[in-house]
Amino acid sequence: MSLVKSSECGNAPTLLYDLFDDMRFVNSPWLSGRSVPSVKFRENGRNYEIVVVAPGYDKMDFNISIDGELLTVSAERREEKEEKEDNYTLREFSFSYFSRSFNLPSNTNDDHVDAKYEDGVLKLTIAKKQESNGKQRKKISIT
Repeated sequence: MSLVKSSECGNAPTLLYDLFDDMRFVNSPWLSGRSVPSVKFRENGRNYEIVVVAPGYDKMDFNISIDGELLTVSAERREEKEEKEDNYTLREFSFSYFSRSFNLPSNTNDDHVDAKYEDGVLKLTIAKKQESNGKQRKKISIT
């Protein structure tokens, strides 16, 4: 059995559907300053790489934190412009914000995280924990 969105009024969307449908809500004119940046994940033998495409921000706008195995990347930008002429004053305000959280694998090393923001791209590199190079497995024979 599967659950399918539907309306009791046939194909006409309901008020609740309009309110809680994710894409309509995020792309709404009321939230024009909010967008969710694209994210790419890569893994190689030594580390994990997270690339966040967030143009228009400054390095100081970002807040990056790790709490346990949860990595949170957020950014906030506020702008205010004012032009004064003899006959008028023009004031413009803008605000943009996003926050993304990711569960990190248990083999990440929180002490070795690098972040670089360049040309609208935030690149995080998180080192993997070194595997212990303990003793080799040895077979024991029974006598």
